[in-house]
Amino acid sequence: MADRQIKIKIGIIGGSGLDDPNLFESPVERDLTTPYGKPSDVLLEGFIKGVPCVLLARHGRKHQLQPSDINYRANIWALKQAGCTHVLATTATGSLIDKYRPGDLVVLDDFIDRTWGRNCTFFDRTAGGPRGVCHLPMRPAFCERARRALLAAARDHGHVCHETGTAVTIQGPRFSSRAESLMHRMWGGHVVNMTTVPEVVLAKEAGLSYAAVALVTDYDCWRENEQSVSVSEVLATFALNIQKAIDVVVGAVQRLADEDDYSYLDCHKELVASAVMLKE
Repeated sequence: MADRQIKIKIGIIGGSGLDDPNLFESPVERDLTTPYGKPSDVLLEGFIKGVPCVLLARHGRKHQLQPSDINYRANIWALKQAGCTHVLATTATGSLIDKYRPGDLVVLDDFIDRTWGRNCTFFDRTAGGPRGVCHLPMRPAFCERARRALLAAARDHGHVCHETGTAVTIQGPRFSSRAESLMHRMWGGHVVNMTTVPEVVLAKEAGLSYAAVALVTDYDCWRENEQSVSVSEVLATFALNIQKAIDVVVGAVQRLADEDDYSYLDCHKELVASAVMLKE
């Protein structure tokens, strides 16, 4: 591991498969409370290949939280409170284009927000939170250095992984109608899911390096003469291919830890500071 002054710690947001007790060395549960409430579950702190990491189950360890009930602000704040500098996320997605096939991986690089009513900023005068109004630029939406680490890890394992992908994040918990799915394709979406927003926005607002790898589980419902997506289809494809996502996250953790230039972390923080408007 490269010698460095900055001590990195990598948060991992995911679910099934990533809670494997064999994945973490010296795991310790940590129960945190944030100014925005409790995160989805306890944090699991430990090491992956010697790199300090923190695991958080986005939907709770029993998958008890539907997408719009997730306290995204508490999740991201808790990871930052635990000392995380990076966040690597996994997400199950439906494909909106033919060439992104079930079982493929996609390293997301942009999003379209079709959610509503979710808390999308820390800057809302919550006691213990930051002050002011943050007009955060979202181009690029994801940290390019973390994205490159995920892509390189996918190549190391020989997994089919698409270098770019725009995620259309819908409200859920229902799936899209066919008309909606066709509209998302017209808008330029590559995949559809229910959780990337506001997670990516909040991570950037927190000054963290955030990237996400999507696992394609289905073709949503836009295709002719094909059944609509179902929970059973999603779960079956996810179970068969989750190891790919784990391989990529673990590989990216090692690659990020082996870097010797972390100046981009300061750039993330400076971007947020420059986006805040506050009158004394």
